[in-house]
Parts: sequence; C-alpha cells; structure tokens
Amino acid sequence: MDTYHDLISQTFDFPTADFTVQNHELRFHDIDLMALVAKYGTPLRLTYLPKISSQIQRAKQWFADGIAETGYQGKYTYAYCTKSSHFKFVLEEALKNDVDLETSSCFDISIIRALFAQGAFERSKYIICNGFKTEDYKREVVGLLNDGFVNCIPILDSPSEIDYYLAHVQPAATKTKLGLRLASDEEPRFQFYTSRLGVRYADALPLYEQRIKDDPRFELTMLHYFISSGIKDTSYYWTELSRFVHKYCELRKVCPTLTTIDIGGGLPIQTSIQAEYDYPYMVAEILRTIQRICAEEGVPEPHIFTEFGIFTVGESGATIYSILDEKLQNDKELWYMIDGSFITNLPDTWALNQRFIMLALNGWSKSYKKIQLGGLTCDSQDYYNAEKHIYQTFLPERKPADAEPLYVGFFHTGAYQESLSGYGGIKHCLIPAPQHVILDRAEDGTLIDTVFAPEQDAASMMRILGYQ
Repeated sequence: MDTYHDLISQTFDFPTADFTVQNHELRFHDIDLMALVAKYGTPLRLTYLPKISSQIQRAKQWFADGIAETGYQGKYTYAYCTKSSHFKFVLEEALKNDVDLETSSCFDISIIRALFAQGAFERSKYIICNGFKTEDYKREVVGLLNDGFVNCIPILDSPSEIDYYLAHVQPAATKTKLGLRLASDEEPRFQFYTSRLGVRYADALPLYEQRIKDDPRFELTMLHYFISSGIKDTSYYWTELSRFVHKYCELRKVCPTLTTIDIGGGLPIQTSIQAEYDYPYMVAEILRTIQRICAEEGVPEPHIFTEFGIFTVGESGATIYSILDEKLQNDKELWYMIDGSFITNLPDTWALNQRFIMLALNGWSKSYKKIQLGGLTCDSQDYYNAEKHIYQTFLPERKPADAEPLYVGFFHTGAYQESLSGYGGIKHCLIPAPQHVILDRAEDGTLIDTVFAPEQDAASMMRILGYQ
C-alpha cells in the first residue's frame, strides 16, 4: 500500500528544514502540532515568531554576500512593510533585527508612536511613508517631522502632495528628506497599462527642479518604485528595474542629495514544499544591474532600501482545520469538509487563487485519496482543490472506524490574511474567527505558546451587529 508519507516523499524533496514527520505526524519547525491541536482545538491560527527574525537575517545576509561578491559601493537597508501584518507581536519581533519601517496609512503613524512610547522604536529610525495620502495621513506625517523624527521620509505619490509639506513642515536644523515614487508600467496582461501609484516618469525632473531644488527646508534623497508582480527573473522585471535605474541616474546628475533608491518589496515566499526560487542569484543580479547602469551613466551607485512584507511575516503563519465529514458528489467528487472557511480565514485562496503549502497533520501511514476541500459558508467559491490551485490535492483516507479526526494544515499564511478577512469583525455566514496562538522559543529552545485571541464568540458578533 502506498501511504500519504510515500506520496509526499516521492513528489518532493522531503523532509525539509521546516517540515518533518515523527510517529506519522507532521512537525513544523519541530513543533508538535498535534499537541497544540489537543490543547487548543481547531480551527487554529498560529504565528511562529522566530521565523520572522530568521527571514530578516536571511535577506540581510543575501545582500551582504551580493555586495561582497559584486563590489557594490552602496549600503543596504531592510525596511518592514507594516501592511503585511500590523500586529504588535510582529512589529516587536521584526524590530529586534534592526529594521526600519514602511507605512501606507494614517494609522500606521499611531503604531509608530505607540512603539516609540514603549521604547521599541527610535527617532533616528527610517520611516518610509508610502501610498496616496489623505489629509489625515499627511497631517500625521508632518507631525512626525515636526517632532524630530529626522529620518521620516514622505514619498511623494503625486505632484500636488508636496504642497501640504511646503505649508506645514516647520524649519529645522536639518533639511527634511523627501522621496519620489515613480509610476511603473504594469505587466502586459494587466487591465491597466500604468500603475495608479506614483508620479509619471516625465514629471519627476520638473517636480524636483520647480518645487524642491531651491527650497532650503527640503532635499530629495530617495527614488522609489515597486511592481506588483514582485521580484521575478522575467524580462518584465529586469526591464522595469533598468528603466527605473536610468531615471535615478538622470536625476542624480542634477540632484547630488539623491543618494538612495527603494526597490520596494516583492521577494516571494515558498508556496510549495519544493524550493523554487534562487534568492542569492536574484539579489546579486539586482546589484549587478544597478551597478552596470550607474557605471554606464557615470554616477555613484546608490544605497538600496527594500520593503519586504510578505517575505518577512508570511512563512511564520499556519492555519489548522479538522475534517468534519466527507461527501461524495456526482460519483466522483470526494469532498472533505473543514471546520472553517477559506473565504473568511484565508481570503487570498478565494480572491487571488493563492496557493499555500497544504499538508495533513496526522494519518501519514494511511493510504491517500484525491479530494477537494470545502469550507463552511454557503458560497460555491469556498473551496480549495486542484482545478483552482494547479496541483492536485491529496489527503489521507478517512475511515469511519478512526477514533481520531483527520487534521489539515495550511502553512506560510502569515501575511495579509487577518487584515483582508476583517480581523475581529463580521465574516461571511457569521463564521467565527479562529483562535490565534503565538509561538516563541525560550533561550533554551523550549516552545512557548500564548493565546493572543480566543475563537470569536456569538456575543461579540451580536455587539458588532447592534443586537446588544
């Protein structure tokens, strides 16, 4: 009999550094997942904090190695993109690794002030203020500038944004740093040709010459871009990066204070057990591309910022479900019904056809079946299967005589899923938010598990809906 363990081992290079099997049960970072299920039940959301730090340190090492290999003259700075996960425990873990922050809304500034008040964030840290800015957002940014956060950098997203800073930023001992985001072209298959975010390439130089250059309070220090496809080894990525670096060179020739570029986020996470991405190669090639163009243009190589969000926090997350029942439909479609919902718990599986690593927690010694996973909502799109997610979906067989339920885990779910699903609010069909447990390690390696939030109850929903 071929077992589920045989299937995974023959399909992938398994076990891996993150996933192993002991006594026919899955372990994630050597965590006894079945013990957590026995303690907390399902559905269960997990955040493993040490993975956040290890991701940051990996990326820093890739850039350090790439700089040493290429002889690149600029420095590298790692900024965390807060919108990927705003939770306090995430920010605190990231900041242990000497990172700076990138913001995207007015309320991000409230988070920064709270971190500053508790001593977790310093005034000298870089704050990259991105996005199209409302009046409230601009007011909060100016508040930071006027309060002495000297490395708070508003990234101009439209030519008119600078008007607010000209009117409200107070004179200081040092000039206020400004950044400028360039509007990248979207992928050819995208519905629109050019990103709605950022300033047109043609407007960049006039904006600097006419509004920034001669004002004694301001200096342009950073040029920013981002493409939604992320950092991929494609002609599209290299074309957009090269176009951006050429524009940096053009501006650098007339603006000596422009010493830094921000190449945004987009470093991917693993969505399969099988490693599919050569991180050191991509980092080295980015450095070589910038280095080559700067040499051709005769300008200094810039310092480099990145804003890795999904990469920072994505692989720290896991979501675990019980299989409640199985249903055979149309004599060929075998459905395993989970005690949760993909639409409400993992919305990217529904909205973006996102794949996550999916593995059974137990039953590895059993035979397996091709199945589809169904969620609890009444929506026909609340499912996860091969047709929607490329690879066929297999899980161990369920037998009526089994005393123990079958459990399935989705891994690397730590970015965006809570915020997109409306954490703490009302979900489709009033499916409750699962219990959320934070996992950490003591100095001796002992696992520490702490409940961050219990499973959502009826009383909280009734209050939100106005019944109480």
